[in-house]
Order: sequence, then structure tokens, then C-alpha cells
Amino acid sequence: MAVIPTARSTGSHGLGGESHGGADRSEALARWERPALAAVLGVAVVLYTWGIGHAAIHPYYSAAIRSMATSWRAFFFGGLDTSGSITLDKVPGAFWPDAVSVWIFGPHTWAVALPHVIESVLTVWLLHRIVRAWAGPFAALIAALTLTFTPVTVVLNRATIPDTALTLLLVAAAGALQKAARTGRLLPLITCGVWVGLAFQTKMLQAWLVLPVFAVVYQLTAPNAPLQRALRLLLSGAVTLAVSCSWVLIAWATPADSRPYVDATSNNNPFSLVFGYNGLSRFGDDATAFGAVPATAASRTTGNTGWGMLVNHTVGPQIAWFLPLAALAVVTALVWRAREPRTDPLRAGFLLWGGWFAVHAVVFSVSNGNHPYYTAVLAPAIAALTGGGLALLRLAYESGGRRRLWLPSAIVLTVAWAFVLDGPTWFASRLLAFAVVFAVCGTIGLWSGGARASQGVARGSLAVGIAATLLLPAAWAVSSLDPGYAGPSTSPAAGPVGEFHLRALHDPRALRRAELDRPSARDTALLDYLVAHRRGEKYLLATQAAYPAERLLRASAQPVLVMGGFTGRTPFPSAPRLGDLIVGHQLRYVLLTRLRPTTPATTWVKSHCERVRSGAYGWRTRGNFGLYDCRARG
Repeated sequence: MAVIPTARSTGSHGLGGESHGGADRSEALARWERPALAAVLGVAVVLYTWGIGHAAIHPYYSAAIRSMATSWRAFFFGGLDTSGSITLDKVPGAFWPDAVSVWIFGPHTWAVALPHVIESVLTVWLLHRIVRAWAGPFAALIAALTLTFTPVTVVLNRATIPDTALTLLLVAAAGALQKAARTGRLLPLITCGVWVGLAFQTKMLQAWLVLPVFAVVYQLTAPNAPLQRALRLLLSGAVTLAVSCSWVLIAWATPADSRPYVDATSNNNPFSLVFGYNGLSRFGDDATAFGAVPATAASRTTGNTGWGMLVNHTVGPQIAWFLPLAALAVVTALVWRAREPRTDPLRAGFLLWGGWFAVHAVVFSVSNGNHPYYTAVLAPAIAALTGGGLALLRLAYESGGRRRLWLPSAIVLTVAWAFVLDGPTWFASRLLAFAVVFAVCGTIGLWSGGARASQGVARGSLAVGIAATLLLPAAWAVSSLDPGYAGPSTSPAAGPVGEFHLRALHDPRALRRAELDRPSARDTALLDYLVAHRRGEKYLLATQAAYPAERLLRASAQPVLVMGGFTGRTPFPSAPRLGDLIVGHQLRYVLLTRLRPTTPATTWVKSHCERVRSGAYGWRTRGNFGLYDCRARG
């Protein structure tokens, strides 16, 4: 009969197995662990920095980042232009490191992307550290490898999207929670609250999704008395709330005329931005919930919702390669360790990472729609469960008995699942043969061995089997280094999914990579015309929504009045206010587009201003845009 792993049999270092081999095995682990981690981090650096000079920076966010790097007002409040007339449609915390990087190194594409690369490499390192403390060095290495080669992680890490900072901070919070539950100390629990609060500054309410899981894990597994655990959770929750709402409270308390207008709101209230536009409106039919303005059609029709979204042909190849193994790990750990003490740290870890995954999966499934890159926050949980699960199955294998077959079976299951995910496109078909060969060799070696088998043979077979599970996801991940397989900059996705999205979007912003330091000839011609005809006005021009302004803001640090904000529907500025700006000689030119909805302000422009001939500013055709001169009729 197999020996079920217990708290005593696993030792103090989790599932690494150090306690079974004595000092010799510990020395062997010390010899390979650091070089192995260094190799994984080196691979991560190469993958994440490849082609960083032409990274797929988000056109809207990168425009704001350049403005934030130029003005302290725009920096703190997340102003879209240097004058800070209107904010982003997100809280600015995730973009502060980007703005600092541009301020230090200058307005270059690589400078915008660099903080996201650093955040992603730090996430790999931190996850390794956390999983090592929980389940040992073997599990930590597998977790780091799995996270490094997750396709959505690689494709996202060169984009200026808040999810990289969100993921890093939540992983840090998980590490602090793990330490608090293991030691019973208060400080790590408070630190966990701080990390979650900082994560809120990057992507708002999504940062709070882990809180129920953290609370349950701590309350169930921490060694303190029940009342003390509950009181400490309340204190940590208060810290989380205070740090989370710090920016919102400061923006709310600042007089409206001393800060930018809060985009995506009908009432200029930052709480509406966080809890309405980026909160309630995304989970129901009321697009104007809590003072929000309706989002663009594109942001409401991303699809990828419902209970099967994580394994569909779009999202599945981005994130779900190790999903069956992760699920098997959670179930196996809970069953095998059911009789362990309440404070068992190994079981607590599986509850933590399994709960992290489950809560996000449920929320994504019931939301109005998800971009594939939203699932990047699931990658650390799946990676940790993969590492912990393989370590648990490895320990059962080394213990002998019937359960030694679980490890090779898990490898076969993972490789078979890779066939399912790759099947709709057969994108990595050339590697399928290698995956099969590796899986067969690895599993035969493991099945034919046992508790008394040569350690060298068992380790070699296991290494070959793990390589088989990584081949296909690595191929999808590496493919994103080719811009043609990285998806549009507004919704990055790896492999043929990214290629399909890039071709399906007939949007110039998606088909042409945004560059912070390389304006097009068309943009340069318009900027030259506007600068040459500027007569002391505060704003270089006004634009209808953010879409026409993005290219100009990336190319120049001149103030631009973005009417209607990101969607074009935000009631800023009002038509009377726009008229006052023109009469007061603070604004002369307005660029309108047929691609955004008509508002009272745009109607006022068409009735009071004169359209400029496109040839005057170097455009052969007007296309969907029209430049209006309001000086003559202001």
C-alpha cells in the first residue's frame, strides 16, 4: 500500500523531499537550485525583452504615459494630456512606473515597456521564492518554468497594460498571506493588506477578488485562536481598504477646478470611475451604473465569456495548458492530506492557489466579456499548482505502492490536453512528435521504475516528461516574439489567435504598431501645421474622443483637449465651456471624426467653426477626420 504524504514525511521545507536524503541530498539541491533559477530568469529576460524597441505599446495608455512624464498634475491624476484636462478611464497607479521610466530615459518605446518587463521578471522570481517556502525547490522551479512559458504572460509583458503590475502585487500579497498563515504573526497579514491595496491602484476592483480566498485560508489554517484570527482579518481588511481608496479619496477631495475631469463618468466623481464604469457596469445591462458613461462597442463585445471561456479556442491556448494538472493537484492534495492538522501549510497552499484560480474563473465567466490577456492573473496560480502538484506526485512516486503511477499518468494527461488545445489550429504540429516521444520516454521510464529504481533514471525520466509538457506552450509563447503572432496592441494574444485578431481588426491602431518616438509623416504634417498657426492658445487643438488624439500625444508633449474622453461620450467639455475656451483664445482648432458619437460639443463645432481643406495641412484625403478652425467664427 502507498504511503500517503504527511506533514511529518514532507519535512519542514514542503514537498521538496530534502528530509529523505539527508545532508548529501541537501547539498545536491544547493548545487543545482541557484543555477537552475538563474537559467529560468535568464530565459524570462530574453523572452520578455525581445524586440522591446518595437514593443506593442497600447496606443491610448502610452499617449497618457508620455503626458504623465511631462507634468506632475498629469502624473498624479493620470491626465491624458500634459495640461491634465481629463484623466484616463483607469486609475493611474499602474502607469506611474512607466511615466518615471520615460521621464528618466526619454520618450522611447522601449522606455515605456521596460517597467512591465521588470515587473514580469520579478513575478517569476517572487513566485519561485513563495512556492519554495511552501512546497520546496523542485516545485518552485517547475512553477517558475510554467509561468515563464505561459503564452499570455510572454505576449503581455511587452505591452503597456496594467495586468503585469496587478499580477506582481497580488503574488506578493499571496506570499505575505502564506507567511501570516504559517507563522501566526500579524505583520505579514498587514503587509498582505498593503500589497492588495497597491494592486487596487493598478486595476481597481479586480485586486479584491482574492480577498475572500485570503480570508478563508487564513481563518482556517492560521495557528492563532479563532477570535484573534477574526480580529486580525478585520484589521488587515481595514488596511486594505485604506490603501485601496487612497488615490480615489484624494481625487474626490480635490476641488474639481484643481484637477482633471474624471473620464468615463457623467458626474466627475472618481468613485463612479472605479465602482461604476470599471465595476458594476461590466456585470449587468446598465451601462450607466453608479454614474458611468456607456463604454465603446468594442469594449462590450470582446466575447470570451461563459463557463467554457477558459478552454475555448481563443483563451485556452493562452493560459490553460496546465489546467487539468492544476485541478488534479488541488483534488489530490485535499484528499491525501485530509487527515492532517488544521494548520497543515501544504494543504493551505493548495487552498490558496486553488481558490485564487476558482474565484477569477467564476468572475470572468459571468462578466460581459474578457480580452484574452485578462487571464494573465491566473498564470501564477496555475503555475504554483503545477509545481506543487508535481512535487506531491513525485513524493508519492518515491514512496512506492500504487500511487507511484499517478506521476507518469499526470504527465500523459497534460501532453494529451496540449493536443486538444493545439488541435483547432495545429500551430505547433511540428513539435507534437517531439512531445509524444518525450512523453513516451519519460512515462516508460517512470512506469518501469519505482521506489528502488535508480535515482538517476527516475530523475532523467521525470525531466524528459516535464519537457514534453512544456514544448507546446513554449512554442505558442515564443511565437509572440514575431509581431505577426502577438495580436493587436490593444488586445495582445499569442500564436494564431493573435494573428487572427490582428487581421480581423480593420483598425489602423491595431494594424500598425504604436511608436512613442516615431510619428508618422501624416501626424508630423498635421503637427507642423498646428504649431505654425498657433497664436498663443493654451491647447494645440481639441479632438473628438481619445482616438484621434493618441497619435499626436505620443508624438508631442503639447496640450490637447480630449473632448468626450476615451469613449467620446463623457460630457466634457460642455458646449458652453467649449465656446468660452474659443472666445477666450485658449483653443482654435478642433479635429472631429466620424468614428465616434456626436455630442453637443461636436455639434457646436460644426455649426460655429470652418472646416479646413485637408491639403492645407498635408493630408491628401480627409478620410474619417475633419479639422475645423474656430478662430474666424468663435
